[in-house]
Amino acid sequence: MKVADINFSNYQDGVAARVNFGHINLSIVRHSGSYGGKDGLYEIGVFDESNEKMIELSGITAPGDTVKGFLTENDVNDVLDQITTRTGTNPIDITDISVKSQQN
Repeated sequence: MKVADINFSNYQDGVAARVNFGHINLSIVRHSGSYGGKDGLYEIGVFDESNEKMIELSGITAPGDTVKGFLTENDVNDVLDQITTRTGTNPIDITDISVKSQQN
């Protein structure tokens, strides 16, 4: 899966998406409040699917953090590939389920 394959939803003054990898969910956002959003860059965050708590994922999120910002589309594509390889799970775009439910 690549960023171009993801069905982003309107979120705040930008976009957001959520991709499931079995036991973890990857949040991808770009809006004026996200790290890099004002420059057209993405921010990612990682969630434990079992309890929806944000988690640090070594090599994916910033060291000591649960997010990583200022990412280009190619950077996000690399993250998607890395998580797919680590989890051995094909990613599923769950944007329609999770992002839209957060907006209600």
